[in-house]
Amino acid sequence: MEQAQRLQRIPPYPFREIAALKAKMIAEGKEPIDFGIGDPDMPTPQFVIDALCEAANDPETHPYDESGFGTDRYKDAIAEFAKRRFGITVDPSGEIQSTIGGKEALVHTVWAYIDPSDVVLVPDPAYSVYKVQTSWCGGAAFPMPLRAENDFLPDFDAIPQAVRKQAKMLFLNYPNNPTGGVAPLEFFEEAVAFARKYEMVIVQDAAYAEVYYDAADRPHSILEIAGAKDVAIEIHSLSKTFNMTGWRVGWAWGGGDHVEALSRAKSNVDSGTFMAIQRAAAVGLENYDAFAPQMQAEYLRRRDALIAGLQSLGCPIEAPRAAFYVWVPVPEGYTSEGFATKLLGDCQVLAIPGAVYGAAGEGFVRMSLTIKGADKLAQIDQAISNMRDGGVAW
Repeated sequence: MEQAQRLQRIPPYPFREIAALKAKMIAEGKEPIDFGIGDPDMPTPQFVIDALCEAANDPETHPYDESGFGTDRYKDAIAEFAKRRFGITVDPSGEIQSTIGGKEALVHTVWAYIDPSDVVLVPDPAYSVYKVQTSWCGGAAFPMPLRAENDFLPDFDAIPQAVRKQAKMLFLNYPNNPTGGVAPLEFFEEAVAFARKYEMVIVQDAAYAEVYYDAADRPHSILEIAGAKDVAIEIHSLSKTFNMTGWRVGWAWGGGDHVEALSRAKSNVDSGTFMAIQRAAAVGLENYDAFAPQMQAEYLRRRDALIAGLQSLGCPIEAPRAAFYVWVPVPEGYTSEGFATKLLGDCQVLAIPGAVYGAAGEGFVRMSLTIKGADKLAQIDQAISNMRDGGVAW
């Protein structure tokens, strides 16, 4: 039976292929040191697990969440978190949508807005979902290169005037995956003005908003900008903040029209997040200040060890300011895929070719700080030693 054309328009999900390659190596007795997929290796906080157990034993959490937007307890916790963390006000009744993680929210927001031939401005390099879902809806993704010399921020002035007038959606992702860049408030002000002028909606993916290394780089919400709700929806996730990737829980907040559009798309596809998980997520947000500093300190430890190790091999790299990825320039003479192949074959080190994230990712590999194994720093040291022994140098 022939598959739908929409399925044939999109490439295989890259991380599924990488996971398959890793499984093959393990089966051959060659388990690599894995800097690949960004899946937190630390456990979910015990207070969140305890809250889930208690909530799951309450029969009131077992039916559908018929609200469509999320339980009052969860939305109230999100609204309180918005005030405490970002100094913003979001109305639990109409400006917040519970989501099944961040990825689902991104997908359904695209489906809510994009028709065939619509133009979407997409950062490059970037998480593949932005471009793939645009294609799936029949839209056209226009890349916005992210360069180190511009602090990994897109240059709106470089977008052709004709493209600006056609664009219906603008994707942003700060803190940024894969580069680790952060966006100052001045940039968000520029983005909001740009979106208003050209009548487009901003989708700001804030999945890594709580993974940062210095108070000066503490990420902002785009909703801190006056009038942002008119043009923006921002998507958050508990996956990275609380090591809850498998729980599939997050939220979107923004202007009521944008939240309603997302909710309408979702209501025709899914039936919401298990209410016990929403209750546990609320407990997590209520205890954010007690947990987040521990998570940030652990990633800082790993980041500094990996950066020092790479620099010892001659790599001209600066430490990322946020997210838990290191965006590594490849040595002269290599493509991103060629260097990733050398790392895997000669050094048993798994990194992701930068070209997976777009044309502007060529010349880099991404190394995640989410590392399996009991002794994380020992794993990093071993990887650097393997690279040195394998002849890797810049």
